[in-house]
Amino acid sequence: MGVKIGAVYAGDQQVELTHGPSGNRFVTDLPVDNGGKGRTFSPTDLFACSLASCILTIMAKVAERDGVDFRGASIEVEKRMQENPRRVAAFIGVITFPAGLPEPERKKLAECIKACPVHRSLHPDIKVEFELR
Repeated sequence: MGVKIGAVYAGDQQVELTHGPSGNRFVTDLPVDNGGKGRTFSPTDLFACSLASCILTIMAKVAERDGVDFRGASIEVEKRMQENPRRVAAFIGVITFPAGLPEPERKKLAECIKACPVHRSLHPDIKVEFELR
């Protein structure tokens, strides 16, 4: 099943995106490090958002299946760019599990990092490294 996303250039280096099924909208902006104003998420920022939300969603699905309360879990991710060619080089971050999560569950949830579809879609040259807390 496919999902359509609409994109319209709104001017002033901004693009308005529309989620086809829901009609929800948001705007991206050209980042400061590429000559833009950086007023909101850049397209490559959304790449980092996709990875973080995908990992957390898959972890939550596994935790729910196992009857584990996963509320309060969080991910902080830093997107690192490279030049020549300009592209995402790495995602480095921290995953914080809820307090008191048993070690066997932590290990199982850590496996979700590589199991999420976004991570599986990344080029192998993109470094992905998360510290687990």
